[in-house]
Amino acid sequence: MNQPSARTDPRRFTPFRLALVALGITVLARLLWMLLTPNGMNLVDLHVYVDGSASLLTDHLYDFTYAEKTPDFPLPFTYPPFAAVVFFPLHFLPFTVVAVLWLFAIVAALYWVVRIAFELLLGPEALAEPRWRTATVAWTAVGLWFEPVRTTIDYGQVNIFLMLGVMLAIRSTRWWISGTLVGVVAGIKLTPAISGVYFLARRRWAAAIWSGVVFGLTVASSFLLNPEETRRYFGTLLGDADRIGPVGSVWNQSLRGALSRLLGSDVGTGPWWIAGVLVTGALGWFAWRALRRDDLLGTALIVQLFGLMISPISWSHHWGWLLPAVLWLVYGPFREVPGAKILAGYWLFTTLLGAPWVLSFLQDSIWTISRWGVWSWLGAVDAVGVLALYGWTIWAGRTVSRTPTPQAGLSPGPSPHPVP
Repeated sequence: MNQPSARTDPRRFTPFRLALVALGITVLARLLWMLLTPNGMNLVDLHVYVDGSASLLTDHLYDFTYAEKTPDFPLPFTYPPFAAVVFFPLHFLPFTVVAVLWLFAIVAALYWVVRIAFELLLGPEALAEPRWRTATVAWTAVGLWFEPVRTTIDYGQVNIFLMLGVMLAIRSTRWWISGTLVGVVAGIKLTPAISGVYFLARRRWAAAIWSGVVFGLTVASSFLLNPEETRRYFGTLLGDADRIGPVGSVWNQSLRGALSRLLGSDVGTGPWWIAGVLVTGALGWFAWRALRRDDLLGTALIVQLFGLMISPISWSHHWGWLLPAVLWLVYGPFREVPGAKILAGYWLFTTLLGAPWVLSFLQDSIWTISRWGVWSWLGAVDAVGVLALYGWTIWAGRTVSRTPTPQAGLSPGPSPHPVP
């Protein structure tokens, strides 16, 4: 009787199967943590989405607060009213069902974020190769341990879904699809609206205009359902950072949060913040100019990281874009430039460790802004990392442009090197 070869033996653990096992173990661990541990079902933000949206048809949507698990900071509904429209059907389901489905949906969305990132970097044909299918599954498993993704799951946050919407918009060449996706996700949460800058950078004028139109339609639909609360949100609540949370907490990794901790008080939108935004904007501009013209993912990362920097509050779970950033550094067009692996290692270390999570144990209160010396600098890991990434990208672009002949490792298409 013929024995199956090592290549065809279904019992053989190929790299792809090992990656699937790693992903399965990770998802199972998260599910067991959610269902069996005392705090696994806290999911405070998901409670806000589900319970808060139930008030959509009343005049008390923005009076709602959830304090069962957060007594020191009752959590209000802070998203645009269109988000309540999207979340409204969830309150008809048992919360445990919603929580479990939410977990699996986050895993699926993260997989597609990684897959689209590889497609943008290597081309769609490369994903038919076994090594890139393996890499997609493996990086999804790794990404689930990134601190921004871990906290997204712990809180029941929506950020990975919004990131997927933007990635799909980048992937599509049809202006009406790209514009619709960005307009809808911006209607759910305002922060993805920065993606309009990406369309402008890529000279996709129709997509930029249509995304604004679709966003306006989300506002109009909200006004038809609940004019009072829509008027209240866009008239008085929009831009109130104090209502969203403590600006100076180490969980806030925005430029304003980092500067406030370094200086010992909330810098607001004063001179220090303005100077920081100008420096960040200048570096981001030159970093974008240093990219290759066909580097769609690189352009998107420059824009999205800039949005996280200038936002008044960018909680650590907002920084899911660091996973595509690591992929861009490891597999992108500048991957052979010295420093790419160092920056990728920096982001891997800080996100897998969870620097904000570690440092949160050292703050007396989420509301107190104190000058911790070296701890304040360590608490600025994301802001410092973005500035370093911008500066390195500028240098890398000039380094590549001075190369007399194209390097094989920097050519478009699948990498000639095996997947590490």
